[in-house]
Amino acid sequence: MPNPSQAPQKTSLPPIQAIEFDQPLKWLVMGWKDIARHPFWSLSHGVVMAAAGLVITVIAHDQFWLLVSAMTGFLVVAPVLATSLYAMSRADERQEKVDSALLIKTWTGWQLHARQDPAGYWSLIQFGLLLALAGTGWVLTSSALITLAASQPIHSPMDFIRYVMLAPEGYLFEIWLAVGGLLAAPIFASSVVSMPLLLDKRVTVLQAVMTSWKAVTTHPRILAFWAFLIMGFAALGLMSLFLGLVFVVPMLGHASWHAYKDLVDTRHLPDRLSFEGL
Repeated sequence: MPNPSQAPQKTSLPPIQAIEFDQPLKWLVMGWKDIARHPFWSLSHGVVMAAAGLVITVIAHDQFWLLVSAMTGFLVVAPVLATSLYAMSRADERQEKVDSALLIKTWTGWQLHARQDPAGYWSLIQFGLLLALAGTGWVLTSSALITLAASQPIHSPMDFIRYVMLAPEGYLFEIWLAVGGLLAAPIFASSVVSMPLLLDKRVTVLQAVMTSWKAVTTHPRILAFWAFLIMGFAALGLMSLFLGLVFVVPMLGHASWHAYKDLVDTRHLPDRLSFEGL
């Protein structure tokens, strides 16, 4: 058994497994099954996210350009926010108990393991910071583009529709979408399996990100379909006055764990330290 005090081994990237085109739909079904097994703990994640959306709305109620930027930035950091949902799905697979202790240990256990597994501790922190920086960068870029290029100040949803989406002159909305897509594509490719992999196995951030890219380049059409589903359900959650996030967040979080398990062959990677006994 590997010594936990050692840094993750510099091994080659794990193999990517073959999957069918409709596999993303099966991931969603498995996500719903996970919710059904633990409805309170799963849906509580969605409640927290919906409440956060409402708070942001209150703060930015008369600055809709900031609200749009913040809500789309939420999608960037979502893989980190769903960490405890991955831990719940993993516990189910291992037939371990899912309760409040598991959720608390998921977010605080790395502190207790910091001395035993410093590389593992910092890999999770580093990846979380990278996504946070990416999300902040998109919020600043989106806000600057809308406020500087829109012909009128954007204070309300109708302003956004009138002066951005339906702007009579120029292609502001198309440019906004294109810039968002250019930023979102590499972030998705870097994070599609990274956070579940970092949670589950003792790998470096670089190994996790490169494995994620390997999965995307191996199955570009299937994972493009998966990205489309994620964006579609996230949009429904946001446009339903955040109420839909109560169900969308846990569904996508659990489904992302199953996507990782189906895509990456991790049999030869060392397990990350367990929370058992903490």
